[in-house]
Amino acid sequence: MQKGLLERDAHLKQVSGLLQRFPVVAILGARQVGKTTLASQLAARRKGPVTRFDLEDPADLARLADPMLALRELRGLVVLDEVQRSPELFAILRVLADRRPVRARFLVLGSASPALLRQGSESLAGRIAFHELPGLSLQEVGTASGGKLWLRGGFPRSFLSRSDSASSEWRREFIRTFLERDLPALGVNVSGDTMRRFWSMLAHHHAQLWNASELGRAFGVADTTVRGYLDRLTDALVIRQLRAFHENLGKRQVKAPKVYLRDSGLLHTLLGLSTQYELEGHPKVGASFEGFVIDQLLHLLQARSDEAYFWRTHTGAELDLLVVRGKQRLGFEIKRTSAPSLTPSMRIARQDLNLTSLTLVHAGRGSFPLSENVMALSWLELVDQLKPLR
Repeated sequence: MQKGLLERDAHLKQVSGLLQRFPVVAILGARQVGKTTLASQLAARRKGPVTRFDLEDPADLARLADPMLALRELRGLVVLDEVQRSPELFAILRVLADRRPVRARFLVLGSASPALLRQGSESLAGRIAFHELPGLSLQEVGTASGGKLWLRGGFPRSFLSRSDSASSEWRREFIRTFLERDLPALGVNVSGDTMRRFWSMLAHHHAQLWNASELGRAFGVADTTVRGYLDRLTDALVIRQLRAFHENLGKRQVKAPKVYLRDSGLLHTLLGLSTQYELEGHPKVGASFEGFVIDQLLHLLQARSDEAYFWRTHTGAELDLLVVRGKQRLGFEIKRTSAPSLTPSMRIARQDLNLTSLTLVHAGRGSFPLSENVMALSWLELVDQLKPLR
């Protein structure tokens, strides 16, 4: 089981395919999510030479003092880890990517810096593909370990810890390091104490509508300031802003995003929860389950962030997740209940949004139809029942 977990075969296959089609591939993800491990496993499967540069290693930085000289004669696969620390490399990669015949493929790893995305899209347009590496998923760990994954989250070291207490300790240390070292390295010039208070406040607002005025008042700062804090944590891939879906339906619809901590384990640590017993008795257990299931749904459907929405009207009708691709509109409502039923809100969403299908994901066992094109689906059967979108 652990071997399969750590190898993450689906991601290896996807990145391998991208490297066949693009001269430069970027793997983006939060710190400690497994980017370097994935790159090492990918390198081990490839034939030919592999050269690695870790841009947090002074010795490797010295090797790249003249990047064109260091890179131009290399063959095979070249891995550049934490590339956001040297954004000037992208201009060099553009020149190397345009050589014919192609001499090397470049695999760049970044901790989701917005600067990395901007530099890559501007200087390497048409030459680079991006692959986002999330935490471990139900598909990778198996549904038998679903409860453990929900509690501990998807960071490999957290999930694979020898005990819940060891996992909780790892996450506390991750939060400290992330705030004190990683965010400043991404260009965030806000004190660690301030960002921890803000992150903890977001944990208590998990799965709720973003309200800049409320959070600004709580912090004693302007709305634009707290919005900046939110965007920085979003850029670092630890927060998800789920956009509101709205169209001309003749109804007033909510347009503010909903905010989720992307990793359930980090959510639980910021809420002071370290065991399943503590989680089950906490007021945020339903919101935690909702966010966890949304992450699993997006992974299984292979839906992009720009294809994912929620929907809500000012009269109270709502849908937790709406995935839109082409003419497909897949709706999902998530309820931590063992007795799922079709609600008036779901009927309104099905009709007003003209849904292709509507699925109620519940916390009990068993899956069964609730109505025409409406299915009750146990979260334990998500992996078996859902397939990637076409």
